[in-house]
Amino acid sequence: MNNIRLLIKYIAPYKWSAIKNILYNILSAVFALFTFTLIRPFLTVLFDRVGRVEDPGAFHLNSEYIKSFTNYLLSVFIDKYGHAGALLLAVMVVTVASLFKNGFIFLANNCMALIRSSTVRDLRKKLYNKILRLPLSFFTDARKGDVMTRISNDVQEIEISVMSSLTMLFRDPITIMVFVVYLFVSSYELTLFALALLPISGWLIGRASRTLRSSSLSGQQNLGKLLTVVEETLTGLRIVKGFNAEEKMQAQFSDSNEKYTKVFRRVIRKAYLASPISEFLSTIVIMFIMYVGGDLVLNGKGKMSPEDLIVYLAVFAMIIQPAKNITTAYFAIQKGMASIDRIDQILNAEETITEKANAIAVSGFKESIEFKGVWYAYNNEPVLRDINLKIKKGQTVAIVGKSGAGKSTLADLLPRFMDCNKGSIFIDGIDIRDLKIKDLRYLMGIVSQQPILFNTSFKENIAFGVKTAEMDKVENAARIANAHEFILETEQGYENLVGESGNKLSGGQRQRISIARAIMANPPILILDEATSALDTESERLVQDAILKLMKSRTSIVIAHRLSTIQHADLIVVLDEGRIVETGTHAELMVRSEGFYRKLHSFQAI
Repeated sequence: MNNIRLLIKYIAPYKWSAIKNILYNILSAVFALFTFTLIRPFLTVLFDRVGRVEDPGAFHLNSEYIKSFTNYLLSVFIDKYGHAGALLLAVMVVTVASLFKNGFIFLANNCMALIRSSTVRDLRKKLYNKILRLPLSFFTDARKGDVMTRISNDVQEIEISVMSSLTMLFRDPITIMVFVVYLFVSSYELTLFALALLPISGWLIGRASRTLRSSSLSGQQNLGKLLTVVEETLTGLRIVKGFNAEEKMQAQFSDSNEKYTKVFRRVIRKAYLASPISEFLSTIVIMFIMYVGGDLVLNGKGKMSPEDLIVYLAVFAMIIQPAKNITTAYFAIQKGMASIDRIDQILNAEETITEKANAIAVSGFKESIEFKGVWYAYNNEPVLRDINLKIKKGQTVAIVGKSGAGKSTLADLLPRFMDCNKGSIFIDGIDIRDLKIKDLRYLMGIVSQQPILFNTSFKENIAFGVKTAEMDKVENAARIANAHEFILETEQGYENLVGESGNKLSGGQRQRISIARAIMANPPILILDEATSALDTESERLVQDAILKLMKSRTSIVIAHRLSTIQHADLIVVLDEGRIVETGTHAELMVRSEGFYRKLHSFQAI
């Protein structure tokens, strides 16, 4: 039921299209019924069973008056044009009614096309925007392949299974209701008898579809695992080949592929049950009606003529296909609901990084950054413990320590990629949780150890953090980062594409573009995660010199893995197991014979 409410919420913006769709479907059903009820006058003329009626009498909304009025019109028409003329009239009226019926079907489907396409578009947009809002910690556990499956395959499954079924759910129940009203008017005894058989049919259909949703959910989960293997293979193809691990990866893929195939086969098999079950049950029902109705006519009960029974059976037969469609739609929706569940997990994931309603706008950095009693834990395991640190404007502060000491986590807390569990971080005396998130991040430029580039041009990658890209500023940033010359050597210069994740470039070139991006943003605060570690010796010297010049007018936080690169830092902060164990300049820390920093330095000097 929650999933149905969720689906209705997505459709709600297009309620007027839904209302028009329902209206057109009602008109289509009325003209469809009118088309089939004309079988009776056609048969009465064909078999010369028209009872002459001189006057149909006063109008009454019942079957007797309708029959009397029809016979009156036929009598008049036969007297004037003969039996052939009456048959031609019936044929022409059926043709016109069919034209109106199919015209309204088109208009109804046209409204549904808008609902289907727009709802799926909105769903993808909501998912993508939600992914952008979620904290980085969410993606620590979530597999990239599984997230991609939800925004692609799961949304597609909703479009195929659920949204396509809406056409049937909006149209066929209306058709059935209009036709059932006519059946009640024709013979309530036969109609009640037919309706008494429906609960049995519904029970059998429900039993067959009960496990379809769980099987479909399992299938989508297995598909997510399958795509994760593919994504990891493409990302680490060099390692796979270098370690002769092709057979190992083939085995992993084959195992995931086989599991998905088994579940998918089970889902399809259950979905294919819908049409045969509903058709067989419909056949049983209509055979019962033929027997009971024939008995009523033969025995003169129920005031039904042979023509009435034939029309009744024809109209009832037209209910079978809509009933089958509803059954098929029910199976399809059960299958698609598993995808709605998976998408809902993303949409309802907690957004821990939120902005206060009265958040403070900030346009510059004036005095200091201060960590006060900061704790951060991942899965209840402390990563940072009671961090107290003050960084003054213009200082270069290096964060050092063994792997897993919490260096990157400390830096990630500053732009609010995640929030601390206890304590606070202040910029110019204001808690960063009180600032507007965009304004906070505009204050910072980030260069990570693993450069992240996008499959666009050099120009767009360098100007990624600014709204307008002036070419002279882009080139200036590239020159400072020592990237201008190798960019001009490419075929299209600054408009040349860098490839997926920058795979057309060397590691050093990717890092220099990443540094140029930070320079272009011109932030007052720099966060450098060992930004020169991927460079060759010559590029390292040139870029390190550019970075030192850049840092002179900025506050810089440098996560250092090689201690030789941060000896000129104004302050070195040493982390061990999430705690600050030492602070000072390089010279101050080196004089401590038993100091933690001196031990780290001696290890790297060997």
